[in-house]
Amino acid sequence: MIITRADTTDAAEILALQKTAYLSEAVIYQDYAIPPLTQTLAELKDSFSRNTILKAVQDGRIVGSVNGRMSKGRCLIGRLMVHPERQGRGTGAALMRAIEAAFPEACCYRLFTGARSENNIRLYQKLGYRIFETKEVPGSFAIVFMEKPAPRRP
Repeated sequence: MIITRADTTDAAEILALQKTAYLSEAVIYQDYAIPPLTQTLAELKDSFSRNTILKAVQDGRIVGSVNGRMSKGRCLIGRLMVHPERQGRGTGAALMRAIEAAFPEACCYRLFTGARSENNIRLYQKLGYRIFETKEVPGSFAIVFMEKPAPRRP
């Protein structure tokens, strides 16, 4: 598997992967209108101007992706996704390490996930992330915000 920076020519394949990978989240929350499932190709292409988007490629196809961007000295990480057939094989962890490495200037790394997304939370905790806030979304579900300090650099 190779992890490299994606560009807009990868957008259609990443969007198809996103819709496949996030179905399991929709099932957990019984909500098929979550943003990863409703995002359009134009919206995803537009996000390339604001985010660094990485892709994991195996046998010529994109099997995972993640994005990140800097804000107020912090790296904000989003949309980690791995094809269901590849989950549990280290792809998500490798993508997380790669997106963190892409932002060596960050003082910390932050992300969020749904409070019922136990597998996501477990992965992030294994990678050193800790929950620092939980917010209830009115009429919906709770979201947990997680953070990991950046390693000290000499």
